[in-house]
Order: sequence, then C-alpha cells, then structure tokens
Amino acid sequence: NNWHIHHQGGQILLVTGGRGYYQEWGKPARELNAGDVVNIPPEVKHWHGAAPDSWFAHLAVEVPAAGVSNEWLEPVTDAEYGNLK
Repeated sequence: NNWHIHHQGGQILLVTGGRGYYQEWGKPARELNAGDVVNIPPEVKHWHGAAPDSWFAHLAVEVPAAGVSNEWLEPVTDAEYGNLK
C-alpha cells in the first residue's frame, strides 16, 4: 500500500467484502467492512487496504473533475501497518 493524493476530483470507496482500513495523513486509521462507504475529498493524503489478518475487496471510484490526477507517494511503513488494531 502507498500513500496517495487525488487532485481535483477526490475518490469514493465502496467496500464489498473482507476487512480493511482507510487512513488520512495525521489521523488514526478507520476500520472498513462490507457496506462501508468512504468519501475522500480532493487533496487529502491517504491510503486504504486489507487488514493484516483479512482479505479486502472494494471499488475505488475517481470523482470526475477538470484537471484530475493521482499522485502516488511513499509506501505505508511496516510500523504504520503494524499499529492497526
């Protein structure tokens, strides 16, 4: 998993199965389960992925906007991932 930013349009996550996490930079991680929806505003540094002990399935929808782009950043560290509860 890598931290990333969606410029201009943002992103919507629709969780379809398993258990995972969503985290914004500087905030605690949020557990995700089937049926959860996350609306990620543009310009928010974040990551999302499976919990250490589960599979995770989700749809990631890019919100259309003029000049939309994605910026992929550094990997989520083992320490960050290891702190998930």
